[in-house]
Amino acid sequence: MKVAFTSTTGEMIDEHFGMAKQFQIWDITPEGASFVETIAIGAHGDDEEDKIAARANALKECAIVYTMAIGGPAAAKLVALKIHPMKTNTPVSLQETVGRLRDVLKGNPPPWLRKAMNKGAEVSFEDNE
Repeated sequence: MKVAFTSTTGEMIDEHFGMAKQFQIWDITPEGASFVETIAIGAHGDDEEDKIAARANALKECAIVYTMAIGGPAAAKLVALKIHPMKTNTPVSLQETVGRLRDVLKGNPPPWLRKAMNKGAEVSFEDNE
């Protein structure tokens, strides 16, 4: 699954979602994790709604966004796109976060995370039995 991180350097999750100028995109599975790309966010109008929409739209392929902080309207916009926002509240290591997420995926992930892992996949009724 693709996971986005707000990071100024690519090493720490250290930026507010609404202020992020770039997002580090990783592909994370129980078997491994790899850096995919950096998505740069340019100027998208003066209005806060435009800035939030531009960021959310750029991340539409992602299942989770890790950020140091995020406001309610931005979180709601992500959730509407089936992207789960994760707030760290303080700067944390991106690599350590990737490792912890992989460990959770290897075990018995909570229901919200299992759902995020299947983002974009077709689900049949037989899958739920």
